[in-house]
Amino acid sequence: MTKVLAGIRVIEVAQWGFVPSAAAALSDWGAEVIKIEHPTRGDPIRGLNVAGLMAGTQGFTPMWEMLARGKRAIGLDIGTPGGLEVLMKLVESADVLVTSYLPPARRAMGFDLEQVRARNPRIIYARGSGQGPAGPDADKGGFDAISFWARSGLAVNAREPATPFPPRLPGPAIGDFISGMYLAGGIAAALLHRERTGESPVVDVSLLNAGMWAGQVAITGSRLLDQDQIDWPAPHDQPGSVLANYYRTSDDRCITLNMLQADRYWPGLCAVGDRPELATDPRFADAAARRQNREACVAALDEMFAQFTLAEWAQRLSKQDGQWDIVRTPREVHDDVQAEINGYLQFVEYPDGRTVSLVSAPVQFDEQPNELRAAGELGEQTDKVLEELGLSWDEILELKVSSVIS
Repeated sequence: MTKVLAGIRVIEVAQWGFVPSAAAALSDWGAEVIKIEHPTRGDPIRGLNVAGLMAGTQGFTPMWEMLARGKRAIGLDIGTPGGLEVLMKLVESADVLVTSYLPPARRAMGFDLEQVRARNPRIIYARGSGQGPAGPDADKGGFDAISFWARSGLAVNAREPATPFPPRLPGPAIGDFISGMYLAGGIAAALLHRERTGESPVVDVSLLNAGMWAGQVAITGSRLLDQDQIDWPAPHDQPGSVLANYYRTSDDRCITLNMLQADRYWPGLCAVGDRPELATDPRFADAAARRQNREACVAALDEMFAQFTLAEWAQRLSKQDGQWDIVRTPREVHDDVQAEINGYLQFVEYPDGRTVSLVSAPVQFDEQPNELRAAGELGEQTDKVLEELGLSWDEILELKVSSVIS
């Protein structure tokens, strides 16, 4: 693969999911990422139990493996003078420092922007936050369920009509991983700018802004329509278009249609479903008629799709031109041929022979899959990295004795 960030050193001073996911993407693209954790406590994501994924599941700490893959792990207490000095030595050798720590903590611990730039004026200083670097909530923490999902308006606009509560995030850390890719892209752009101009920008991405970016159609549209939210999502029997809807097969699987040029694809769909009479039914003759009679049209399509199994529908739908796909479970994604061939999902092997499936960062170069590597144990590369910085064994042992490093 083309490692576009080969030779770039990134120092990660971050916890949980958002910012570490950005550094994981940089690692996928070839950067050397040094992750700093407290020498005894580590990143709290190591012990997070979520959705049945507990630390030790099949010998893995699942969230940790996803977020720390390919990184060099250092156990370092940067809250001590000795630990801070080691961090600053790393800063002097680095291209990027990326952090999720809040401004008061960065200032108190001694690695805020001015302090870091004093040791390395060329470094790209990248910050991931809940609500952004300015305003009354700049010092307030954030999680994706709060800042990305709830505060941005995404949760309300994803609520099904007549339900009392908005839905929760569609899955653990979804907002973190999406926002992390934005931050990784911003860092890459800043590195290009430095290469061209010699200037080193400060990079900021917030969970709130990331959620707003994802939901901007609803945000802009709600003001133009002067209503709290746009009409989305619609109930199954009252879709905006019957050809942009879910339907169930006879074996209780789900197929999604997204045939936005509805009049173009309507006759072909009816034909492969053995219901050609629907195409000539005056109630369903064109998009306007189908919308006016959408409950009856959805009922007819529900009946049509219930005639055949998922496998049968896959064969039939492949013979028409409209857009569709199978609604897959997360487990079934492992069997998706496209994901396998393109290297989107890879089985990463650990030194003891264990393997875990990990999703690659969603950017490739020269049509080659990213090379994913295993996550390190807490403090696994501490001694090696400090040796590379020029510390003697006596200095390293002194830091160990004082519990500054692990």
